[in-house]
Amino acid sequence: MIFQWLRFALCAILIIVGLIAFFASAFGVNKFNFVMNRLHAAGIADTLGLMCILLGLIIAPGTLSSTLKLLLVGALMAIASPIGTHLLSRIEVSTDESLKEHCKLEEDENGNV
Repeated sequence: MIFQWLRFALCAILIIVGLIAFFASAFGVNKFNFVMNRLHAAGIADTLGLMCILLGLIIAPGTLSSTLKLLLVGALMAIASPIGTHLLSRIEVSTDESLKEHCKLEEDENGNV
């Protein structure tokens, strides 16, 4: 009986932490004007928020089939999210001419960023 209450409390705490991370990310995406800052704020939801919620959902039912499905979703998000963020940031670096006003960029010998 006490084990079920501990599991419920852990699930609730993880899901609440994930929701707080999602709300902080939504606030950051709407607050910041610069694309790189928005990408950083959106990354909070991808990593911390989603992983906490998935971990809470994995602990909740405790069945093997649902655990494996949620682990697969978490693995796919852990792979896809950094790739998408990197591609968006590379597009911003290559297309925004006013980027040097906002941040310091390192160029190679050919002048490429």
